[in-house]
Amino acid sequence: MAEEQTVVIPRVKLGSEGLEVSKLGFGCMGLSGMYNAPVSEEGGISIIKEAFNRGITFFDTADVYGPHTNEILVGKALKQLPRDQIQLATKFGIVVKNSDFKGASINGKPEYVRACCEASLKRLDVEYVDLYYQHRIDTSVPIEETIGELKKLVEEGKIKYIGLSEASPDTIRRANAIHPITAVQMEWSLWTRDIEPEIIPLCRELGIAVVPYSPLGRGFFGGKAVVENLPSETNLKSHPRFIGENLEKNKVFYTRIENLAKRRGCSPAQLALAWVLSQGDDVVPIPGTTKIRNLVDNIGALRIKLTKNELKEICDAVPINEVAGVRSHNFQRTFKFADTPLPKNAQAAT
Repeated sequence: MAEEQTVVIPRVKLGSEGLEVSKLGFGCMGLSGMYNAPVSEEGGISIIKEAFNRGITFFDTADVYGPHTNEILVGKALKQLPRDQIQLATKFGIVVKNSDFKGASINGKPEYVRACCEASLKRLDVEYVDLYYQHRIDTSVPIEETIGELKKLVEEGKIKYIGLSEASPDTIRRANAIHPITAVQMEWSLWTRDIEPEIIPLCRELGIAVVPYSPLGRGFFGGKAVVENLPSETNLKSHPRFIGENLEKNKVFYTRIENLAKRRGCSPAQLALAWVLSQGDDVVPIPGTTKIRNLVDNIGALRIKLTKNELKEICDAVPINEVAGVRSHNFQRTFKFADTPLPKNAQAAT
């Protein structure tokens, strides 16, 4: 890995409604053990503060992480930071009964939207959330009803901007017609690129930013430890791309990126993240980590400027049609299956 250099993290507009964030965000999910063992409260607060001190101001959490404990942790960290300099994102919509996510369901009903927002504000101990996402789309509830309630929360000052995650093109367009959508959060990395044909052009047409989650392929491009020897406590052991023959087939992609990174004098994680960062000024990835050395490494990706030839070379190293395994345990809850019914009055009109 290249010697650490001071990196100034630029500010960018997130969407067209006025929200400004750091070009690199921080995904807080992993601090509560969503992939590996959770860190201590002291450790979690420490890494959030370190991220802020290095220029990251955009922090992402959700009510389902923990569940609930991640928001409490983030809230405690924010108490030690200047709130007016932080852009805080959280999410609602996934209903879980316990921490293993078994039997999880999706709820986008207006009364549930409001109850979740109130509960998140309390756990975070803040007066408002900068960006509030619908975490997954409830395909039984017209998106107009869900966004209508979110619009009321904006008017009441409880949230400032509205986002969607894993929403279909039709859902995004209909939602944006009710209230401007600021950002769409989607999985996007070198080995997950299914949003490129439709979602990216649509977001740019509507002035919506894209916030890639898992920009390092759920850690796959983060280092050999993930590729060669998954930690015993990680839930990635059951992920389609990390099991059996799929993992053996996919290892070649890491090796190729590793070789390209050596040529550039950077880490594989930096090269993979630099590729995502290069996709546009309206793209703000939110990699997460439990280790400060990885945080520093991720920030270092911002100093890597890739030429068109290098971008093509990186893409060619990971042919998307050769990646083995679907990108999610719950593929039926991705944007490809996230259309919602029309409102009753619209159905009557047709």
